[in-house]
Amino acid sequence: MPHQVPLTVIATIKPGQRDSLDETLARMRADVAQNDVIPFGKLPGLHFARLLILDEAKDVEDRTIPEQLVFLADFDAPLDDRLRELTMIAPTGIDQIFTHCEEYPDEHPVAPRNRVAFLRGHMVNPAANYVNTVGLALPQIRQEAHLRDAIEAFLDERDWSGSPPEQTRAAIQAFVRNEPTLGWALRPADPPGLCFRLKELAHSVAVPLGLLIVSPGTLLALPFWAVLLRIHEGTDQAPFVRPDDARIQKLASLEDHIVQNQFSAAGLVKPGWFRRTTASIVLYLVYWGIRHLYNHANLAGVKTIHFARWIFIDSKRRLIFASNYDGSLESYMDDFIDKVAWGLNAVFSNGMDYPKTSWLVRDGASDEMAFKYFLRTHQMPTQVWYSGYPDLTAINIENNAQIRAGLFKSMGARETEAWLRRF
Repeated sequence: MPHQVPLTVIATIKPGQRDSLDETLARMRADVAQNDVIPFGKLPGLHFARLLILDEAKDVEDRTIPEQLVFLADFDAPLDDRLRELTMIAPTGIDQIFTHCEEYPDEHPVAPRNRVAFLRGHMVNPAANYVNTVGLALPQIRQEAHLRDAIEAFLDERDWSGSPPEQTRAAIQAFVRNEPTLGWALRPADPPGLCFRLKELAHSVAVPLGLLIVSPGTLLALPFWAVLLRIHEGTDQAPFVRPDDARIQKLASLEDHIVQNQFSAAGLVKPGWFRRTTASIVLYLVYWGIRHLYNHANLAGVKTIHFARWIFIDSKRRLIFASNYDGSLESYMDDFIDKVAWGLNAVFSNGMDYPKTSWLVRDGASDEMAFKYFLRTHQMPTQVWYSGYPDLTAINIENNAQIRAGLFKSMGARETEAWLRRF
């Protein structure tokens, strides 16, 4: 079973091309799965995708950052195959979108290898990437949803009241065995490939060992870092800026159309080497944690996120955060504030205008209204957004996986009752 991989492509938009690009993205938005530009629903192994435009901005030194187009996708590995499929399934669509961007091949027709080369040349690796459940591929998610639906339809055919749990489960097992379309469910799901698992094991061990090796120097540097941190925190500006109603309404109009939502935000990193270095170190540690500790349906207590990533852009002058999550934005923000406010502070306090923190992880997001205004102010409209399973929450997906995992597993009476309660 393949693991999941992120794709991030960022390109500068040519002067005067914004309106034409907006029109192309609007055409896609009318039918995001089957449009005539990039029909995302036809791309194998695609969980989520989005296209968004970063407006022209000024950095902390008042230098202009031009408009940029951002393409994000969460695929099943291998990424090389997914790129080839993208350019084979939607060659003219890639042309229609990226011809608005600088450095796109100026040839008609564009050679297939040059399309791939352009995408590769504008790929950006995320500083940190979160996957809800590593190794849960798109076909498995859809198959296990079908399994649950089929079993529920079978259970609805008669009254099971009074039937012992073991008898009910035995009936479900017999139904699955005799249903040809569910033959795949007779065996457990395949884990990610051996090479991937060995690589992940090596990384999970290598980072702590590396930190242990440099720990004497780290301990010596820590007091100096703490002093610099408090100096910066003492002088940080944290204006209480309420986003205007028109902006909130525009953002809200793009939300709550299916059980999932998207969030895209960008902001400037605070000036100076100290904040840039601190942000880089924090995100490196965050990535290790979400890659090896929080890689199965739970991000430090938050269970509603499918995928998320943090991406440095513009020579680390800016940071993008993008996520795919369940429920409303309000509940999403509350979840983070209540459960991992310290983590929000550690990452986002290195950004301009974030609510004031203390010792990097305290205060900050605990000022609920200031934090929510900060997020809305930095949130960007996502012009095109696609979900490969728009009716499934992360909890649904995990529940379906557990139904499949427990279908033919040896169970006692209590385990059987708990398994049946999943329906």
